[in-house]
Amino acid sequence: MTQKRKPLPVIGWRELVALPELGLTAIPAKIDTGARTSSLHGTILERFERDGEAYVRFAVDYAQQHVRQICEAVHVDWRGITSSNGETQRRMIIKTPIRIGDVEFRAEISLADRSDMKFPMLIGRSALRRHFLVDSGYSWLQTHGRDVVVGHKP
Repeated sequence: MTQKRKPLPVIGWRELVALPELGLTAIPAKIDTGARTSSLHGTILERFERDGEAYVRFAVDYAQQHVRQICEAVHVDWRGITSSNGETQRRMIIKTPIRIGDVEFRAEISLADRSDMKFPMLIGRSALRRHFLVDSGYSWLQTHGRDVVVGHKP
């Protein structure tokens, strides 16, 4: 007996995402199936323990709005992540719910300096797996309140 799979929603090459437990909404994110791990621009402020569990406090800066959001999350691991320029960096990994459109799920996210990148967040294929199909010819397919854009226009 074959089981019918529920069709997956389609996501564009860029979307606005939310990290609800961190109080972050409308984060511009690049959808990157070439990257295994998702990444968030964050500056680590301190590591600490709460109820015997390792946590990290970090800042997410929205430079254009001149806003700094302080966040706390469970620190799950340190990992070697190979960046787009081929360098391997040791990065802190957190696990938190992520919401894209109407779909919410937990994902592992590395904290990194993405200040030189156009998008403060990158969604990698591990987070996308079993949640979305990607159509790189479109943007904002799962972003409520934004018009869908065809192609790779900024």
